[in-house]
Amino acid sequence: MSVTVREMACSPDDVFAVLADGWVFPTWVVGASRMRDVDESWPEVGSQLHHSFGLWPAVIDDRTTVLEWDPPHKMAMKPAGWPLGEALVIIEVKPRGDGCVVRMTEEVLRGPARLVPRPVTESLLRVRNRETLLRLAFAAEGGKAKRDREAG
Repeated sequence: MSVTVREMACSPDDVFAVLADGWVFPTWVVGASRMRDVDESWPEVGSQLHHSFGLWPAVIDDRTTVLEWDPPHKMAMKPAGWPLGEALVIIEVKPRGDGCVVRMTEEVLRGPARLVPRPVTESLLRVRNRETLLRLAFAAEGGKAKRDREAG
């Protein structure tokens, strides 16, 4: 299991505004390369994102299912990209001062990725998820800045 934490200069609502827009998923998730479809009910529990990951020509179609949606506190998802396997990703957001703290936990659940030694998996996920949270911060903080400009 990998745990990555990042402070962001925006509110938890700003983070959840990004999470709620399934079409922007590849802009903040490292490895996601394109969106194929977003269920109309996204981000309700059971809804799915249909996306791909990898670099062309080695692109694998993937889907991510919402397991829990509790804005602006918590979201749990299950990405499934076979033949690699499935994972559990939990994003928890807490207010802190004028911003928030985002904690992302990822654990490989099934598939060949479970055969990789745990320290190697955790190291790779930590690097990937550090960049993922940086991209999520850019999107959430940018959305906040745009709303602030429009209001002011």
